[in-house]
Amino acid sequence: MMDPVPAQLKMRDIEVAGAHGPLAARLYSGAFSGAPTGKRDTLIVFFPGGGFVSGDLDEADEFLRGLVSCNSGYLVLASNYTLATTSPFPAAVEDAHAVLLWAKKNKTKLGWNGKRLVVAGIEAGANLAAVSSLMSRDRGGPALSGQILIMPMLDPGLSSSSMRELPTCTDKAKAADVCAAGYRGYLPNAADRTHPYASPLQSSRLKNLPPALILSGEDDPLRDEAEQYGTKLISCGIKTTVRRLPSAPVSDVEARNECACKVFALSEIAGFIAALDGTELPPS
Repeated sequence: MMDPVPAQLKMRDIEVAGAHGPLAARLYSGAFSGAPTGKRDTLIVFFPGGGFVSGDLDEADEFLRGLVSCNSGYLVLASNYTLATTSPFPAAVEDAHAVLLWAKKNKTKLGWNGKRLVVAGIEAGANLAAVSSLMSRDRGGPALSGQILIMPMLDPGLSSSSMRELPTCTDKAKAADVCAAGYRGYLPNAADRTHPYASPLQSSRLKNLPPALILSGEDDPLRDEAEQYGTKLISCGIKTTVRRLPSAPVSDVEARNECACKVFALSEIAGFIAALDGTELPPS
């Protein structure tokens, strides 16, 4: 599912408007020899991981380079957000929604025609992608065409079977501990842990959301909550695709980005975007 001619990758560091001030962001675009030029139809706004308490644009850089190099038809805007070490919930989710609004308002600056807006993220960033989809619905925009959740953190209660069972392995126990520490920093007020904007998995209002692609990891403690969320979306009539990525080490945050860099994830995302476009992918 790769384009036959490698893209000429372009990256540009910019600032976007968060809820409480400017945020660092990076715009990725690709161009193929002989491909049409002009503004792109699809913009993917991507939020990196880091367990809410760490992380930056560089952590997902390899994955996003691969994503755009394989699929030149859309732009990717990766954005930072306020970390819990600076300000806990709801600062990060308010930033995420503000970035979507900024992107819609500044489409000309981005080289996007405003046709199709997709939100995406990995791990904690996937939580923000899911939540900003809820916020966009609740607040009347911006309209989203899709959401891509890669190994998302969706359950502050850490109650899933995969979260309880996998920690019998030392590496997986470390990953589970990282998730727990991240939630302690992000949600210091215990009452916030059931708020749908903190824990979308606990939301009882999941109708009228954009189509979703949810990628879980075979041996990731986050696996079951990702798949449970997919099941809930489907039960609410949301067109949802759920896939498990092959096993990969997940003993630290970086490993989730390494797992996402695999061709499997890139092809799943390409297929999801193509379905939104109403087009077919060429044979792989």
